[in-house]
Amino acid sequence: MAGALISVVIPALNEEEPIAEVVRACAATGLPNETIVIDNESTDRTAERARAAGARIVNAPRGYGRACAAGVAALAPETEIVVFLDGDGSDCPEFMERLVRPILDDTYDFVIGSRTRGQRERGSMNFQQRFAGRLAGLLMRLIYGVRYTDMCPFRAIRRDALARLGMREETYGWNLEMQMRAARAGLRILELPVDHRCRTGGESKVSGNLRGSFIAGLRILATLFRVAIEPAKDASSSSRESGKQRSRSAPPRRGKESPPWS
Repeated sequence: MAGALISVVIPALNEEEPIAEVVRACAATGLPNETIVIDNESTDRTAERARAAGARIVNAPRGYGRACAAGVAALAPETEIVVFLDGDGSDCPEFMERLVRPILDDTYDFVIGSRTRGQRERGSMNFQQRFAGRLAGLLMRLIYGVRYTDMCPFRAIRRDALARLGMREETYGWNLEMQMRAARAGLRILELPVDHRCRTGGESKVSGNLRGSFIAGLRILATLFRVAIEPAKDASSSSRESGKQRSRSAPPRRGKESPPWS
């Protein structure tokens, strides 16, 4: 997929302080052909500042998954790789090349960053986030045999592979649903360490308060059980589709690995 066109999707809710720098940092990598910021019903100047920094703005109703889905629906027709990251300044766009390179080389379909395996700024992740990532990873390993250590929002995926996953989650379970469906569909998955910073503005909707953490936790648990117990025919259908893709490429290698350039 050398020379593939890359789009960056950034869900954002009241991120007027960090969003412009996040957009500029993505552009500075020289990788994306477009950066889309999804304004998730912000009440501040998030959209205005993102647009001024060079992003294309898409509006979506509240809900992390709704924002991500709106960004995917708005992708340029020629986009082949989609990169997701948060708009709060905590993800490090300078690691984008590391995530997209295995897809460009056609050795993986889905590459996810792991904050727990990378260098984390003190206070950038609380205990609940680290525990939830490890627990979800353990459960997915038991169900699908794939090793994850995090539900990091910073990730890259082939557009055609994403389209086959049948994503439905509208709120905080979007990231987990993608990881579960990717594993179940037999995508070639790679997890790589990425650095993580404290957010550079605004307030976290998940870890910033107990209520937010509780609601997010419930949605993530609900997503895990919903996807895990979906009818087997849905899983077999997805697997057949992904199998067609794998037959034209390298054998799948899954999980927690580090390629030669890491």
